[in-house]
Amino acid sequence: MDTVNKNKIIKFIESAIDEFHETRLSKLSELKLKDILKRKNPYLFKAKNLSVSGLIQSILDAYLSSQEEAIFGTFLEKLAIFVSSIFINGKKSSAQGVDLEFQRKGKHYIVSIKSGPNWGNSSSINKMVDYFNKAKKILKSNSNAKEIIAICGCCYGRDDNPIKEQGYIKLCGKRFWEFITGEENFYVDIIEPIGHKAKEKNEKYISEYNKIVNRLTKEFLKDFSDEQGNILWDKIVILNSDIIKNTKLPI
Repeated sequence: MDTVNKNKIIKFIESAIDEFHETRLSKLSELKLKDILKRKNPYLFKAKNLSVSGLIQSILDAYLSSQEEAIFGTFLEKLAIFVSSIFINGKKSSAQGVDLEFQRKGKHYIVSIKSGPNWGNSSSINKMVDYFNKAKKILKSNSNAKEIIAICGCCYGRDDNPIKEQGYIKLCGKRFWEFITGEENFYVDIIEPIGHKAKEKNEKYISEYNKIVNRLTKEFLKDFSDEQGNILWDKIVILNSDIIKNTKLPI
Protein backbone atom coordinates (compact mmCIF):
# COMPACT_ATOMS: atom_id res chain seq x y z
CA MET A 1 0.00 0.00 0.00
CA ASP A 2 1.44 3.40 -0.94
CA THR A 3 1.87 6.13 1.65
CA VAL A 4 -0.90 8.37 0.30
CA ASN A 5 -3.55 5.64 0.48
CA LYS A 6 -2.26 4.46 3.85
CA ASN A 7 -2.61 7.97 5.30
CA LYS A 8 -6.11 8.34 3.83
CA ILE A 9 -7.22 5.07 5.43
CA ILE A 10 -5.62 5.86 8.81
CA LYS A 11 -7.32 9.27 8.84
CA PHE A 12 -10.67 7.69 7.99
CA ILE A 13 -10.31 5.01 10.68
CA GLU A 14 -9.32 7.49 13.38
CA SER A 15 -12.28 9.74 12.55
CA ALA A 16 -14.76 6.85 12.36
CA ILE A 17 -13.47 5.20 15.54
CA ASP A 18 -13.95 8.50 17.39
CA GLU A 19 -17.56 8.42 16.20
CA PHE A 20 -17.87 4.85 17.49
CA HIS A 21 -16.74 5.90 20.97
CA GLU A 22 -19.03 8.93 20.99
CA THR A 23 -22.04 6.80 20.00
CA ARG A 24 -21.05 4.24 22.63
CA LEU A 25 -21.09 6.96 25.29
CA SER A 26 -24.40 8.39 24.09
CA LYS A 27 -26.02 4.96 24.43
CA LEU A 28 -25.02 4.95 28.10
CA SER A 29 -26.69 8.26 28.81
CA GLU A 30 -29.92 7.11 27.13
CA LEU A 31 -30.34 4.02 29.31
CA LYS A 32 -33.52 3.57 31.33
CA LEU A 33 -33.80 0.79 33.89
CA LYS A 34 -37.35 -0.29 33.06
CA ASP A 35 -36.60 -0.42 29.34
CA ILE A 36 -33.72 -2.83 29.96
CA LEU A 37 -35.71 -4.99 32.38
CA LYS A 38 -38.49 -5.32 29.79
CA ARG A 39 -36.04 -6.77 27.25
CA LYS A 40 -34.25 -9.32 29.43
CA ASN A 41 -35.23 -12.76 30.72
CA PRO A 42 -36.20 -12.36 34.42
CA TYR A 43 -36.37 -16.14 34.97
CA LEU A 44 -32.74 -16.54 33.94
CA PHE A 45 -31.58 -13.88 36.38
CA LYS A 46 -33.65 -15.41 39.17
CA ALA A 47 -32.17 -18.83 38.44
CA LYS A 48 -28.69 -17.34 38.83
CA ASN A 49 -29.64 -16.00 42.29
CA LEU A 50 -28.08 -12.60 41.63
CA SER A 51 -27.72 -9.81 44.16
CA VAL A 52 -28.94 -6.32 43.28
CA SER A 53 -25.46 -5.20 42.23
CA GLY A 54 -24.91 -8.44 40.32
CA LEU A 55 -28.25 -8.12 38.55
CA ILE A 56 -27.66 -4.49 37.55
CA GLN A 57 -24.21 -5.23 36.16
CA SER A 58 -25.41 -8.36 34.38
CA ILE A 59 -28.35 -6.72 32.58
CA LEU A 60 -26.31 -3.61 31.82
CA ASP A 61 -23.38 -5.53 30.35
CA ALA A 62 -25.66 -7.77 28.26
CA TYR A 63 -27.50 -4.76 26.87
CA LEU A 64 -24.37 -2.73 26.15
CA SER A 65 -22.60 -5.68 24.53
CA SER A 66 -25.36 -6.08 21.94
CA GLN A 67 -25.39 -2.32 21.34
CA GLU A 68 -21.62 -2.19 20.85
CA GLU A 69 -21.70 -5.07 18.37
CA ALA A 70 -24.23 -3.19 16.26
CA ILE A 71 -22.38 0.14 16.46
CA PHE A 72 -19.02 -1.43 15.62
CA GLY A 73 -20.59 -3.42 12.81
CA THR A 74 -21.69 -0.14 11.23
CA PHE A 75 -18.12 1.18 11.57
CA LEU A 76 -16.66 -1.90 9.85
CA GLU A 77 -19.18 -1.64 7.01
CA LYS A 78 -18.23 2.01 6.41
CA LEU A 79 -14.54 1.11 6.52
CA ALA A 80 -14.96 -1.70 3.99
CA ILE A 81 -16.84 0.57 1.56
CA PHE A 82 -14.25 3.33 2.00
CA VAL A 83 -11.19 1.16 1.35
CA SER A 84 -12.88 -0.53 -1.58
CA SER A 85 -13.46 2.90 -3.14
CA ILE A 86 -9.71 3.50 -2.97
CA PHE A 87 -8.49 0.13 -4.22
CA ILE A 88 -11.17 -1.13 -6.62
CA ASN A 89 -13.45 1.85 -7.25
CA GLY A 90 -16.15 0.25 -5.14
CA LYS A 91 -19.30 2.16 -4.24
CA LYS A 92 -22.19 1.99 -1.82
CA SER A 93 -24.89 -0.06 -3.52
CA SER A 94 -28.40 1.25 -4.07
CA ALA A 95 -29.81 -2.30 -4.26
CA GLN A 96 -31.87 -3.39 -1.26
CA GLY A 97 -29.90 -5.67 1.07
CA VAL A 98 -26.61 -5.07 -0.79
CA ASP A 99 -23.93 -2.84 0.74
CA LEU A 100 -21.19 -2.65 -1.86
CA GLU A 101 -20.77 -3.22 -5.57
CA PHE A 102 -18.01 -2.91 -8.14
CA GLN A 103 -16.82 -4.28 -11.45
CA ARG A 104 -13.54 -6.03 -12.11
CA LYS A 105 -12.31 -7.93 -15.16
CA GLY A 106 -15.76 -8.11 -16.74
CA LYS A 107 -17.45 -9.33 -13.56
CA HIS A 108 -19.93 -7.38 -11.46
CA TYR A 109 -19.68 -8.05 -7.72
CA ILE A 110 -22.48 -7.41 -5.23
CA VAL A 111 -21.44 -7.59 -1.59
CA SER A 112 -23.37 -7.87 1.66
CA ILE A 113 -21.04 -6.84 4.50
CA LYS A 114 -21.30 -8.50 7.91
CA SER A 115 -19.21 -8.10 11.05
CA GLY A 116 -18.35 -11.77 11.61
CA PRO A 117 -19.08 -15.22 10.19
CA ASN A 118 -21.87 -16.14 12.64
CA TRP A 119 -24.03 -13.16 11.84
CA GLY A 120 -27.45 -14.75 11.32
CA ASN A 121 -29.69 -17.81 11.34
CA SER A 122 -31.01 -19.69 8.32
CA SER A 123 -33.90 -17.24 7.88
CA SER A 124 -31.49 -14.29 7.80
CA ILE A 125 -29.27 -16.08 5.29
CA ASN A 126 -32.27 -16.91 3.07
CA LYS A 127 -33.29 -13.25 3.17
CA MET A 128 -29.79 -12.20 2.10
CA VAL A 129 -29.88 -14.72 -0.78
CA ASP A 130 -33.26 -13.33 -1.81
CA TYR A 131 -31.78 -9.81 -1.91
CA PHE A 132 -28.88 -11.12 -4.00
CA ASN A 133 -31.25 -12.74 -6.49
CA LYS A 134 -33.35 -9.59 -6.83
CA ALA A 135 -30.24 -7.46 -7.34
CA LYS A 136 -28.96 -9.88 -9.99
CA LYS A 137 -32.20 -9.64 -11.96
CA ILE A 138 -32.00 -5.85 -12.03
CA LEU A 139 -28.30 -5.79 -12.91
CA LYS A 140 -28.69 -8.30 -15.75
CA SER A 141 -30.81 -5.79 -17.61
CA ASN A 142 -28.74 -2.72 -16.69
CA SER A 143 -25.13 -3.92 -16.51
CA ASN A 144 -22.59 -4.78 -19.18
CA ALA A 145 -20.96 -7.35 -16.94
CA LYS A 146 -20.83 -10.89 -18.30
CA GLU A 147 -21.14 -12.39 -14.84
CA ILE A 148 -22.66 -11.19 -11.55
CA ILE A 149 -21.14 -12.66 -8.41
CA ALA A 150 -22.70 -12.38 -4.94
CA ILE A 151 -20.37 -12.11 -1.95
CA CYS A 152 -21.08 -12.26 1.77
CA GLY A 153 -18.10 -10.39 3.21
CA CYS A 154 -17.32 -10.86 6.90
CA CYS A 155 -14.88 -8.39 8.46
CA TYR A 156 -13.40 -10.90 10.89
CA GLY A 157 -13.28 -14.65 11.47
CA ARG A 158 -12.98 -17.47 8.99
CA ASP A 159 -15.00 -19.89 6.91
CA ASP A 160 -13.12 -22.75 5.31
CA ASN A 161 -16.03 -23.55 2.99
CA PRO A 162 -16.54 -20.26 1.17
CA ILE A 163 -18.55 -21.52 -1.80
CA LYS A 164 -22.17 -21.86 -0.68
CA GLU A 165 -24.91 -23.97 -2.25
CA GLN A 166 -27.32 -21.01 -2.24
CA GLY A 167 -25.26 -19.36 -4.97
CA TYR A 168 -22.98 -16.95 -3.15
CA ILE A 169 -19.39 -16.89 -1.87
CA LYS A 170 -18.60 -16.19 1.77
CA LEU A 171 -15.29 -14.42 2.37
CA CYS A 172 -14.19 -13.91 5.97
CA GLY A 173 -11.33 -12.10 7.66
CA LYS A 174 -8.16 -12.07 5.60
CA ARG A 175 -9.96 -13.36 2.49
CA PHE A 176 -12.48 -10.50 2.55
CA TRP A 177 -10.04 -7.65 3.13
CA GLU A 178 -7.65 -8.99 0.52
CA PHE A 179 -10.55 -9.35 -1.92
CA ILE A 180 -11.49 -5.64 -1.70
CA THR A 181 -7.95 -4.23 -1.40
CA GLY A 182 -5.58 -6.67 -3.09
CA GLU A 183 -3.38 -6.32 0.01
CA GLU A 184 -2.47 -9.64 1.62
CA ASN A 185 -1.87 -8.20 5.11
CA PHE A 186 -4.51 -5.48 5.15
CA TYR A 187 -6.55 -7.31 7.79
CA VAL A 188 -3.55 -7.01 10.15
CA ASP A 189 -2.55 -3.47 9.13
CA ILE A 190 -5.86 -1.93 10.30
CA ILE A 191 -5.66 -3.21 13.89
CA GLU A 192 -3.34 -0.44 15.12
CA PRO A 193 -5.27 2.60 13.82
CA ILE A 194 -8.50 1.06 15.16
CA GLY A 195 -6.93 1.37 18.62
CA HIS A 196 -6.61 5.16 18.15
CA LYS A 197 -6.92 6.83 21.58
CA ALA A 198 -8.46 3.60 22.92
CA LYS A 199 -7.03 4.02 26.44
CA GLU A 200 -8.20 7.62 26.73
CA LYS A 201 -11.65 6.84 25.34
CA ASN A 202 -12.10 3.78 27.54
CA GLU A 203 -11.19 5.67 30.71
CA LYS A 204 -13.95 8.18 29.95
CA TYR A 205 -16.36 5.33 29.17
CA ILE A 206 -15.61 3.52 32.44
CA SER A 207 -16.18 6.74 34.39
CA GLU A 208 -19.60 7.20 32.76
CA TYR A 209 -20.37 3.48 33.13
CA ASN A 210 -19.82 3.64 36.91
CA LYS A 211 -22.17 6.62 37.13
CA ILE A 212 -24.84 4.69 35.24
CA VAL A 213 -24.43 1.65 37.51
CA ASN A 214 -24.93 3.88 40.56
CA ARG A 215 -28.00 5.55 39.04
CA LEU A 216 -29.63 2.28 37.97
CA THR A 217 -28.89 0.67 41.34
CA LYS A 218 -30.56 3.58 43.14
CA GLU A 219 -33.63 3.31 40.88
CA PHE A 220 -33.77 -0.46 41.29
CA LEU A 221 -33.63 -0.32 45.08
CA LYS A 222 -36.44 2.23 45.04
CA ASP A 223 -38.77 0.40 42.64
CA PHE A 224 -37.89 -3.30 42.78
CA SER A 225 -36.70 -4.13 46.29
CA ASP A 226 -38.10 -4.13 49.81
CA GLU A 227 -36.81 -2.18 52.81
CA GLN A 228 -34.22 -4.89 53.52
CA GLY A 229 -32.85 -4.72 49.99
CA ASN A 230 -34.37 -8.02 48.83
CA ILE A 231 -35.28 -8.17 45.17
CA LEU A 232 -39.02 -8.17 44.44
CA TRP A 233 -38.92 -10.63 41.57
CA ASP A 234 -42.68 -10.64 41.09
CA LYS A 235 -42.61 -6.92 40.26
CA ILE A 236 -39.87 -7.51 37.67
CA VAL A 237 -41.79 -10.38 36.04
CA ILE A 238 -45.00 -8.31 35.93
CA LEU A 239 -43.14 -5.38 34.32
CA ASN A 240 -41.56 -7.77 31.83
CA SER A 241 -44.43 -10.08 30.92
CA ASP A 242 -47.83 -8.86 32.06
CA ILE A 243 -50.57 -8.08 29.52
CA ILE A 244 -50.80 -4.35 28.75
CA LYS A 245 -53.63 -4.44 26.24
CA ASN A 246 -56.34 -7.08 26.24
CA THR A 247 -56.87 -8.38 22.73
CA LYS A 248 -59.46 -10.98 21.80
CA LEU A 249 -57.58 -13.88 20.30
CA PRO A 250 -58.98 -16.60 18.00
CA ILE A 251 -57.76 -19.42 20.24
